[in-house]
Amino acid sequence: MEVCAPRPSRYHSMPDATASCRDADPVQRIRAALKGSSEAPPRPVCPIELPAGLRYLVKPGLLRALRHAAVLVPLVRVDGEWRVVLTLRAAHLRSHSGQVSFPGGRREEGDRSLADTAIREAEEEIGLDPDGVEVIGYLDDYPTVTRFLVTPVVAVVQRAEPWVPDPGEVAEVFELPLSRVLNADRFRRKVFSREGLKVPFFELRHDGHRIWGATAGMLWNLNRKLHEHGH
Repeated sequence: MEVCAPRPSRYHSMPDATASCRDADPVQRIRAALKGSSEAPPRPVCPIELPAGLRYLVKPGLLRALRHAAVLVPLVRVDGEWRVVLTLRAAHLRSHSGQVSFPGGRREEGDRSLADTAIREAEEEIGLDPDGVEVIGYLDDYPTVTRFLVTPVVAVVQRAEPWVPDPGEVAEVFELPLSRVLNADRFRRKVFSREGLKVPFFELRHDGHRIWGATAGMLWNLNRKLHEHGH
């Protein structure tokens, strides 16, 4: 994977957070926590807790066999409040129908980078303007049960007025206050049972939406990045 060069942006650069960044703008804090992250291998992988009955399936080389994909974690500022843009997947989709996700998808041959993949998919799915995107960092790669290794690309974006969901993929576009993501108490740790195995996962709820699975896992990873960075 090549390292992504940030696209041209309508946003001015923001200074790195200082020691007093707990009171700073939350995106300033995210910039500081993700500083130095990139697409360049080796990439960190989000720690995923598996039940004992599945651990034997995780063998050396498994991650190399997964297909590469990327999602955009879009941050927008609305009336002085930072929000995360999310989608509700269309009910007719074969995979993860009716679930909350970030805009994104598999890497295609013409994509110069995984950031390009994420931005291209967001343009197609929610009408995002590619020229209004500034990539500010990357979360840890996230392996999924659908055999993808997903790279979350965090970016400040220009808000569309309104968002334009692609009806073939997206039923709804909504915005989650970033303050909820940065509050660990908002996350609930739950377990579902499948074929006698208990699989743990995180869940976050907002305005009637249930955010869980890989999407909640990536948001929890963002929360932990700030916590580990002292924010």
